[in-house]
Amino acid sequence: IVRALAHPLRLKILEFIDTHRRINVNKIYNTLKIEQSITSQHLRILRMAGLVNAERDGKFIHYTVDYNRVEVAQLAIDHFYGR
Repeated sequence: IVRALAHPLRLKILEFIDTHRRINVNKIYNTLKIEQSITSQHLRILRMAGLVNAERDGKFIHYTVDYNRVEVAQLAIDHFYGR
């Protein structure tokens, strides 16, 4: 989880998804002006860490933030840094 959160572009993608609650991958890379392949790589890491959920709707994949998992990550980071 920490590795997934350690990259500024992944944090930017996560924040973008959070802002829109549910967003498809095309909107993510077009709005943030990131190549589709790079966006997909970063989303895969976020999915593997359990920080985002992917839901297929026909040919589109929509992403949402898994707030429970993000909260657990925040608690772990706070504990690590003694906050």
